[in-house]
Amino acid sequence: MSTQIVADDADATRAFGTALSAVLRAGDLVVLTGGLGAGKTTLTQGIGAGLRVRGQVVSPTFTIARVQPSTVDGPALVHVDAYRLGSFDEVEALDLDASLDESVTVVEWGAGWVESLTADRLEVQIDRPRGDHADTDASDEVSARRQITVRAVGERWAGVPLPGEPAA
Repeated sequence: MSTQIVADDADATRAFGTALSAVLRAGDLVVLTGGLGAGKTTLTQGIGAGLRVRGQVVSPTFTIARVQPSTVDGPALVHVDAYRLGSFDEVEALDLDASLDESVTVVEWGAGWVESLTADRLEVQIDRPRGDHADTDASDEVSARRQITVRAVGERWAGVPLPGEPAA
């Protein structure tokens, strides 16, 4: 099952993340894919806001992984950036499976690296068209728009309506 939405700007991307957090629970894995600046961290900020985690959600590019506990007795957010990882040994060294059951784990650049953690996951592809010009201003309406595709994988997601899906 998959769904697609268009987010007109960063605020709409965050709002979609917040809506997505409503269907997430401890043990869920979200794998984010998209180019540099596509909105992976922006979407994760919305997920963090919806989960009501402590602290500001920022890109973990240099720390690789950040754990942000819930402020409301919910699951923590484990936010990982796999961009700089170069081997499966480095992924394994993060020991993500140790906290997977108690947390919502979001992995940016995770495709091809973390699918073995669980058979159930959400795969989120974020595409941000840049137009024909490399120097397009980021505030430009077209460059701010994102196409977000969410693909649910595994039995966990059977019958779970995703934000943006038409009502059954």
